[in-house]
Amino acid sequence: MKRKFSQIRIIALGYISIIVVGTLLLMLPFASQSGESAGLVPALFTAVSSSCVTGLIVLDTATSWSLFGQAVIITLIQIGGLGFMTIATMFSMLLKRKMGLREREIMVESINTEHIGGIKNLTKKIIVGTAIFEGLGALLLSIRFIPRFGIARGIWYSVFHSVSAFCNAGFDLMGITEPYASLTGFSDDAVTILTLSALVIIGGIGFLVWDDISKRKLKFRYYQLHTKIVLTVTAILLVVPAVLFFVFERDFTNNGLGFGHSLLNALFDSVTARTAGFNSTDTAALSPASKILTVFLMFIGGSPGSTAGGIKTTTLAVIAISTFNGITRRQSKGIFGRRLEKDAIHKASSVVFTNMSLAIAGIIAILAIQPNLEISDVIFECVSAIGTVGMTTGITRDLATASRLIVAFLMFCGRVGSVSFALALMEKKAAPPVKNPREKITIG
Repeated sequence: MKRKFSQIRIIALGYISIIVVGTLLLMLPFASQSGESAGLVPALFTAVSSSCVTGLIVLDTATSWSLFGQAVIITLIQIGGLGFMTIATMFSMLLKRKMGLREREIMVESINTEHIGGIKNLTKKIIVGTAIFEGLGALLLSIRFIPRFGIARGIWYSVFHSVSAFCNAGFDLMGITEPYASLTGFSDDAVTILTLSALVIIGGIGFLVWDDISKRKLKFRYYQLHTKIVLTVTAILLVVPAVLFFVFERDFTNNGLGFGHSLLNALFDSVTARTAGFNSTDTAALSPASKILTVFLMFIGGSPGSTAGGIKTTTLAVIAISTFNGITRRQSKGIFGRRLEKDAIHKASSVVFTNMSLAIAGIIAILAIQPNLEISDVIFECVSAIGTVGMTTGITRDLATASRLIVAFLMFCGRVGSVSFALALMEKKAAPPVKNPREKITIG
């Protein structure tokens, strides 16, 4: 009997296929600035990082890859950000091909929605919305980039960074001024920083939230519970960390800077840490408190059904509500006048445990391979990888081949696993005819 792959396995195989094609293209001699092949591991690492919208790099994007190589990277970012099923569905609609039930089921799993009805219209909204936001972002960025880099390069840089920001990828082309500089040269440029921040936030709140807002406009009380939680948690994770970064960095990366410049850096640090991967300040020079805060934000990430990674804002909310109710002995696990189902708590716990276990395993493995590395830097790197963030203290280029492959695996798990792998563990199976007897154990 022919074996039928589950939706989750098809999604994972889809990403693997994209990575393989991307690796082969990036290994071509003309994908490199030098005219020589970049090699298997650098090409593979870059393909994984771009298709999994992470942003960790072993070769500077601007100075190491040719225009063709950069085009391959941004294409992988766009496919990885939207999800390959969204792209496949788009081509299916352009060819006016009927969407089958199996395709609809996979699409539902891909964007983390619960409803199979209206999936085609939702896909259209995703594609059109992405084009509009990325187009507006590129237009605003061109105001700064065209005068600085010229018309042709300015337009290309505007499009590249708009797509990269919206997809929460963190790839940049600013290495032409200084390799691996990211956006440190624009730290006082409000137009660039605020435009990229808006793109990151919009891409990170999720397609389901877009759909809800488009239907109910700005009437918060009528939003679905999912939308209310995402918007509330996102706002908290933007404002509170921004204030903390402002305070923590006053004697570090913001030392000697004016109030407005420091505030802009603090805001961008708060935005980009949750899976975007850009940096307007030197990440390695952050204060110890800011590094811990950044690790916490990277682990949380964005929201379900978005271009972002991490355990997701809704997972954090469910865990927090469940913990609070457990401490206060309250029976009702609810928020905004609604009660959470037990299945949500089980899934949230699985996602947190899976991501944490993968990160810890990666940290131990890399330190075993390269014991000379600072443990804090390795922790930062692994959490960045599993959260598909892309921020680094600078050790990515110093990683041995085996360590790079571990980080690449974490990035893949972060993009596919945090969304699907943990849910695969929770897939409903037929109840056994006989259940084992129940017995209490002591917790805590």
